[in-house]
Amino acid sequence: MKLIYVAGKYNGKDPIEIKENILKAERVALECWRKGWAVICPHKNTGGFEIYEGEQFISWNTWMDGDLEMVGRCDAIVMVDNWVFSQGARMELNHAQQLKKEVFMSVDDVEKLNKIKYIANLEDKEE
Repeated sequence: MKLIYVAGKYNGKDPIEIKENILKAERVALECWRKGWAVICPHKNTGGFEIYEGEQFISWNTWMDGDLEMVGRCDAIVMVDNWVFSQGARMELNHAQQLKKEVFMSVDDVEKLNKIKYIANLEDKEE
């Protein structure tokens, strides 16, 4: 099973916008699972951690170092529709491209690739 990383905007102007961003990433992650991928969705991994920032500060660079490490361990990356508004998601995309990972600009692109691979497998069996 291949592993895919979900990249999109996390931060927002208030807790409601952050929750909306997490839900967008969650929907993409669920669709990728349905399409046969194992999924890393950092929004779900650390969702809500910002409420603890006053207790023991974790720098943005530390979060990004961890995210880029996860991207490196994945086979592919899929972008949530709000990714262009996130410096972190843009960095994750750039890192994936440098590592020559499969890049999907939307969850719909993941579906298209699955169909292409399925058709190719059928054609191979016919020979």
